[in-house]
Amino acid sequence: MQILIQVVIVIAVILASLALMRGGTNARHLAIRRIVLALFAVSAASSVIFPEILTGIAHFFGIGRGTDLVLYATVVVFFIYMATAFQRSRQTEVMITKLARRIALDEVPKPQDTVGGPRP
Repeated sequence: MQILIQVVIVIAVILASLALMRGGTNARHLAIRRIVLALFAVSAASSVIFPEILTGIAHFFGIGRGTDLVLYATVVVFFIYMATAFQRSRQTEVMITKLARRIALDEVPKPQDTVGGPRP
C-alpha cells in the first residue's frame, strides 16, 4: 500500500506542476489556489486540534504516522509553489524585456532631431 501512496504523490506532483506551468492568472486559477489554501488552513487547524484524526487518515492511506503524511503533503505543496514562482518569474522577465525594447525604440533620435538638421 505504501508504494501506491508514493506513486499517487509523484503523479500529483507531476500533474500539479503541469497544470501550473501551462500558464494563466485567470479567475479559474485564482479560484483553485484559493480553494486549496482554504482546504490547507482547515486541515492544518484540524490536525493541530485533533491530531488523532490526522494519524487515522495516515493509517487509511497506509502511512505510519500523521507527521509523515504532513511531510508528504508539504513536499507536494512546495513543488506547486516552486512551479508557480517559476511561472511568475518567467512572465516578469518577458514583460521587462518588452518594456526595455519599447523604451529603447522610443529613445532613438528621429532623423530631424540630428545635430545638423534635415538634409535638403
